[in-house]
Amino acid sequence: MKFISWNVNGVRACLGKGLATFLEQAGADIVALQEIKAQKEQVTHDFTDYPYEYWYSAEKKGYSGTLVLTKEKPEAVFYGIGQKEHDQEGRVLTLEFSDFYFINVYTPNVKRDLSRLPYREVWDQEFLTYMSSLEEKKPIVVCGDLNVAHQEIDLKNPNSKNAGFTPEERAGFDAFIKEGFVDSFRFLHPGEPDHYTWWSYRTDARSRNVGWRIDYFLISPRLLDCLEEAKILPEVMGSDHCPIHLKLQFV
Repeated sequence: MKFISWNVNGVRACLGKGLATFLEQAGADIVALQEIKAQKEQVTHDFTDYPYEYWYSAEKKGYSGTLVLTKEKPEAVFYGIGQKEHDQEGRVLTLEFSDFYFINVYTPNVKRDLSRLPYREVWDQEFLTYMSSLEEKKPIVVCGDLNVAHQEIDLKNPNSKNAGFTPEERAGFDAFIKEGFVDSFRFLHPGEPDHYTWWSYRTDARSRNVGWRIDYFLISPRLLDCLEEAKILPEVMGSDHCPIHLKLQFV
């Protein structure tokens, strides 16, 4: 199966910048979009290649939100993680298939002044609990914008005072790895620098490749034998993030 994950920074804006063409060419079985910033009724585009659409918009219009497009009908769909304080911004959308759970996540940003860092620490703990509870039943594939660069290799200019690279945020990601979940890209590309998924719109950061790797596919260790590809697609424009790709060969 082929998977695509992309923080589109507004699905309506991204549709105007080639999203539909990209999806047609990519030919993924499942597509996860984050930061859609829209309600379903606000989007007129028909994703014809994907008969099953699952929208999870934030209560606040024009903010956050996730969307999953799939060619195969899931056995069940879950919105949020079952906790009201975390489920008002449309950040976690889970589809259950016969062989795995597929989780699309848009992790909260701590804000530049780090004012949301205490909430983020709670979020990371609760999200890990949620992932682990599903993993007890069947393998999971987690994808999306996790809003953290895990290691120094994952951003051009490491600074532990910057949002997205604080010790607390990195510790949250460390906990995912210690639990056994695998960063698929880094597993296949260990030690390779200069691979990023987000670039600031300021100072021509993208053209200079001054970026951050904050978008991930995490998989259960049970799926390592199925892992064929994990790629970053920096050439694809349309957002301040680029898409990432995963290919699993289920036996």
